[in-house]
Amino acid sequence: MNDDQLSDLFKRMSKQIMSLIAKTEDPLAHRSTAIALLHHKVPGVSWTGFYFLRGEDLVVETYQGPVACLVLERHMGVCWAAFDRNETLVVDDVGSFPGHIACDERSRSEVVVPVRDARGRPVGVLDVDSHTPGHFSAVHRDGYDSIVRMLEEHWWR
Repeated sequence: MNDDQLSDLFKRMSKQIMSLIAKTEDPLAHRSTAIALLHHKVPGVSWTGFYFLRGEDLVVETYQGPVACLVLERHMGVCWAAFDRNETLVVDDVGSFPGHIACDERSRSEVVVPVRDARGRPVGVLDVDSHTPGHFSAVHRDGYDSIVRMLEEHWWR
């Protein structure tokens, strides 16, 4: 899939997610629906899910793919780095990322988008993995980021 096709896919998924989540105000239902759609429509992904802050821990919430790490070691790995920096991260080779947490030993690349509250503070992350090194492009980053921002806008309005 080329960049233009991938960009179009993210735009279509964004519209589809908005249409689907309009049926309820429940954020967990929104996240579950978004994860199912993203996981099954974006080619080459092996795991797609949300981690949310519970106390001082990032705890898995809704996801698709192999069994996940339930609680991520604090301030280690890509998810915590994206959370702590409050910025979207794309990692081409997770094996070279300091402190990478291998919930699935087959994972080779990752994109992580912080989820923010109404004040812009991180409260969780969207985490997407692939078994292919260098799988995620700027189009993936922008597409996932756009969908998370759309969900935030819907939740915090």
